[in-house]
Amino acid sequence: MYLDNLKKTGDFLTLTRNNEFHLPASSFTLANGTLVEVLDTGVIQFTPSGRTTKDVVLSSAIHGNETAPIEICDQLIQSIIKGELVLKQRVLFIYGNPKSINIAKRFVEENLNRLFNGEHAKSNIQNPERVRAEKLEQYVTAFFSDVEEGRYRCHYDLHTAIRGSKNEKFAVYPYLHGKPWKKQQLQFLLSCGVNTVLTMRAAATTFSYFSSFVFGADAFTVELGQVKPFGENDMSRFAQTKATLSALISQERVEYKQFNANDFELFQVHRTINRTQELFTFPFPESAVNFTGFNEGELLATDGEVEYFAEVDGEAIIFPNANVALGQRALLTVIPMEVSDKFI
Repeated sequence: MYLDNLKKTGDFLTLTRNNEFHLPASSFTLANGTLVEVLDTGVIQFTPSGRTTKDVVLSSAIHGNETAPIEICDQLIQSIIKGELVLKQRVLFIYGNPKSINIAKRFVEENLNRLFNGEHAKSNIQNPERVRAEKLEQYVTAFFSDVEEGRYRCHYDLHTAIRGSKNEKFAVYPYLHGKPWKKQQLQFLLSCGVNTVLTMRAAATTFSYFSSFVFGADAFTVELGQVKPFGENDMSRFAQTKATLSALISQERVEYKQFNANDFELFQVHRTINRTQELFTFPFPESAVNFTGFNEGELLATDGEVEYFAEVDGEAIIFPNANVALGQRALLTVIPMEVSDKFI
């Protein structure tokens, strides 16, 4: 049985990679009383024995080649199982796409982070990502629903970006349907080393939007740098992130730096450009980084015969990817925003 080795090493990542599609559920209890439940391959839940107030989801490997977040979560999981990190809060760790980890690719057949909030069921297509998205929604639903109402919920979906960025680390705040943004969440992100945040203006099919919309969780897609293979990440660059996540799950209450709007660089999504034609190109080079700004009137993208031009000075590009499937987002553009009364 796999539990003996897991108890000894805490190496849930290797166990996950050796069982790409399924692991039988099992559980054990640590010496400090924490209940450890393996729910499936890549899905492990920890419940401390004492009183808790927070339900925390930490996900990585929604894209399998984004290795730094996987390594951060691997280190946290090992520390918990070995008794080096004693939990004060419930936490669910998720490695989203084990098969794509093993092939070192963004996904196997379809982008998993476009299949949440029920999107996986909206066609007759069957593939590993659609099956996995449905399962992950079920695990998150059970995690948030198995305890009494009114508890604090959060979900940080950890990524690294295909391209470099003028702002190395940044976070995407899902669309809140008119609810206010939270200064406390900006303070948390700043403690993680993330001072750049962009706010979405529409519903999405991402994992973080699912938790935000369905469960009211404080949820973010957190981009921690650029994609690199295993073994090539400078983990010292993620020390702040790891320390802040450790504190979140191992302390009853965490104090963050007092809010100061000048600490942050905030953007709002200006528009989304989807690829609708086979011939879709960008005029800028592959080396162009996220948050590169353009002057009004400059060409941003060509989709078949349709050309998209910058509508305002300083309109900046995020997540440009000309190779997405037809109908999917090929580019976000953003413009600066200020802290307002919509932040509480």
